[in-house]
Amino acid sequence: MKYPFVRPKFYMRLIKDLARFIAQPQYATLQHLTVRNKTYDTLGLFLIKLAFSLLVANVLAIFYEPKNITDANMAERFTPLAYLLVGGVILPFYEEVCFRLSLKFKPLYFALTFATLSYYILTKAIYKTNLSLVDETFYKRFLLSLFLGLIVYAVMYNKKITECLSVFWKNNIRWIYYVSCVLFAWLHIFNFELTATNVLLLPVLTLPQLFSATIAGYTRLSFGFRYPLIVHMGTNLLFISLTFLPFD
Repeated sequence: MKYPFVRPKFYMRLIKDLARFIAQPQYATLQHLTVRNKTYDTLGLFLIKLAFSLLVANVLAIFYEPKNITDANMAERFTPLAYLLVGGVILPFYEEVCFRLSLKFKPLYFALTFATLSYYILTKAIYKTNLSLVDETFYKRFLLSLFLGLIVYAVMYNKKITECLSVFWKNNIRWIYYVSCVLFAWLHIFNFELTATNVLLLPVLTLPQLFSATIAGYTRLSFGFRYPLIVHMGTNLLFISLTFLPFD
């Protein structure tokens, strides 16, 4: 397939494949595709996601434009290089482990997801601070979530528990996929001030993240973990880099 990115049929096929998967998520890998084709499809979906996100952002800006306090906070706390590293590499890796890694069940994957999700809950619900903030509570949050992950991993040595969870995952991957998409999207409401307007507009404000999650879940289950990870990092690095440009 030469130069697929300039062919409308390429994007139409990707949209149809994605829509078909969203309607009926599958716990399987597309074994027949080469790494090259998987890469082409992943990049094509990235461009579709980028176009959709820009469209939603521009339409929303006509009526309402809330401030992203998370981005503003990170830009103030970090140097440009540190901002790129944390926002473009570390946080995307964290989020992919938290929301996508365990879409395919393995004891280690489940334990890692449990640990990262525990860190999120401890940070937001208990200590009420930022995920990337290294303050006096950071080591408590990190070590406690790591400890909880190790406990879960130890429990996974029980074959009956592992087998039951494995069967549950295969039989319920549809709902696990849907929940992971919605959870990923709606937790991004914390990027904005929790005003009544923002909470009411939650489904609209987080629509780009929801679309992103559907694509990330699809590529994770169909191609492998590294594909949504690379796209997530690429997206964040792109948008963070744009903030450094001298726009008025």
